Amino acid sequence: MKLNELKPNPGARHRKKRVGRGPGGTDKTAGRGHKGQQSRSGSSLPSSGSYKAEGGQTPMIRRLPKRGFNNPNKQQFHIVNLSDLNVFSAGSVVNAASLVEKRLIKKVHYPIKLLARGEVSVSLTVNVDNASQAAIEKVKSAGGSITVAAEGA
Repeated sequence: MKLNELKPNPGARHRKKRVGRGPGGTDKTAGRGHKGQQSRSGSSLPSSGSYKAEGGQTPMIRRLPKRGFNNPNKQQFHIVNLSDLNVFSAGSVVNAASLVEKRLIKKVHYPIKLLARGEVSVSLTVNVDNASQAAIEKVKSAGGSITVAAEGA
């Protein structure tokens, strides 16, 4: 079998529904029904099967009870533990770009905080936004240096 001989299983591929192209079900109104906001072009309402659109009934998202307290001023961090830093070679610089490169964090959305969980076995130059006091001491005792943008933990 060659790559140019590959075919999908029978029934795996469907033709695109061509609406508004002559008699036969999806012609005149193109499956949108007669009149109303969702029959017009440019409607940005969610589809009728959406959990948000319930046709005048109070939506489920408003019927369900709310629990707890959502702090609007909550400070979020990307958490990096000391044991994660052992993937770096001795003498390397650990910053946001290198953490993304080593896939310890996916993307930099929040400030990065270094915590003291685990041990660091190599001397590193660490540049983070925040760090616990114990993490700072462990990095220095391993022979490395640490620069914290926001002093304190």
